[in-house]
Amino acid sequence: MEENTPTVSLISCMHFVRRGVAKAVPEKIELTEKELENIIKQTANDLRITEQGDDQSDDEDAPEAPPRPVNPDDEFDFENYDADDTANTIGLGSVATVPNLGDLSENVQINTEGPDSDEEDDIIKPDDNLLLVGHVETDASVLEVYVFNKEEDSFYVHHDILLPWFPLCIEWLSHDPSDPKPGNLCALGGMDPVIQVWDLDIENCLEPAFKLGVKPSKKKKTKRVGHKDAVLDLSWNSNFTHVLASGSADKTVLLWDLDQGTPHTKLDYFEDKVQSLSFHPREAQTLLSGACDGRARVTDCRSPAAHRAWALPPEIERAVWDTLNPFCFAMSNNEGKVAYVDCRQDEPLWVIQAHEKEVTGLILSERVPGLMITVSTDGKMKTWDTSCTPPLQVSERTTAVGAALCACACPDAPYSVAVGGDNKQSVIEMYHVDINEEVCNRFGSRPLVPLPTPPSEQMES
Repeated sequence: MEENTPTVSLISCMHFVRRGVAKAVPEKIELTEKELENIIKQTANDLRITEQGDDQSDDEDAPEAPPRPVNPDDEFDFENYDADDTANTIGLGSVATVPNLGDLSENVQINTEGPDSDEEDDIIKPDDNLLLVGHVETDASVLEVYVFNKEEDSFYVHHDILLPWFPLCIEWLSHDPSDPKPGNLCALGGMDPVIQVWDLDIENCLEPAFKLGVKPSKKKKTKRVGHKDAVLDLSWNSNFTHVLASGSADKTVLLWDLDQGTPHTKLDYFEDKVQSLSFHPREAQTLLSGACDGRARVTDCRSPAAHRAWALPPEIERAVWDTLNPFCFAMSNNEGKVAYVDCRQDEPLWVIQAHEKEVTGLILSERVPGLMITVSTDGKMKTWDTSCTPPLQVSERTTAVGAALCACACPDAPYSVAVGGDNKQSVIEMYHVDINEEVCNRFGSRPLVPLPTPPSEQMES
């Protein structure tokens, strides 16, 4: 066996970022070799302390922070989110941890100068998209930040961040609790119950911008805040921007107040792991969740006990809103089935056997009416026309990534789809589904739906 061949190489999660949100030239933290060595030693020591069983029992959860003075059944005041004022940001306190480089911070230099002419790839252009990728190779886990440009046919890793654990989910958000201006941030969930939030506009960063959650520690006399087990999915509320939802293997969903750095609402009526979450694109109070108990649920966060459920057993893999049909969503399971639900009806409108194995990637295009894309661990990627009932399969191809584990469509190039898998020779691929003649004939004449204006731009205008 070749020494350079990794025993494991796979893409566990990914997320596209819209054009125009990243800095053209990300700031760079420059450390000397000695400074880097010291930080790595300190980090290794911290990890060793954690691994030596510092946790207390799970029944010592920290009390939740007192809610803001709103309707007691609506802790986030979802009813009034349109009239939300622009109060000053409150500090993160002890829960959302600010990076600390200790005594080395005086020697850290941030380079904000532009790149030389031979470093043109470092520049992120206005028509570039970022693709955030969780990559696991043997015993190393990395967040890779790709640049994708459809017009230039370019796709490459711009920079990466070493992670301390296996990443399981990625969510982009612009709400920076320490800065009133919109940021370019990435929340990561994984095998550790503490969520990390990284600043994507800083390269060579060794610590996240802040963390959500605290592990219990007898030595430090700290109680648990947040989840008790792995974080399986995240969803940022783009309408109510200080809210982030997290689903966990501990069978709960937490709604985090990013300004406070604490969870204010817990949904605990799931009977198994929660592995798919999606806030409604238009209704800030509405959250879609999919769990391994075989049910997808729609929750009104103004009254968290109020929810409805639709079944697709045995386990829900993905659940996504149809942004072009706001009452509807699709869900997939671990036996290859996909169902489409109208929330006003008790039963799905249709259920199809889309793949032979679990459907790990489920895309309802927000730009192309009727286009659905599915990928599966059976190695296939398929396109469907959902304007028919049941939907019509339009195309099928075998991917180069092996067992496909995740997929996402580019918001600015809606026929371009990234797929990640476990083929060590080709873990990630970009596919342009409109190259297929059947896809082009079926969808090419349908006008593209404009992307919605981000809430931050709405406020500025």
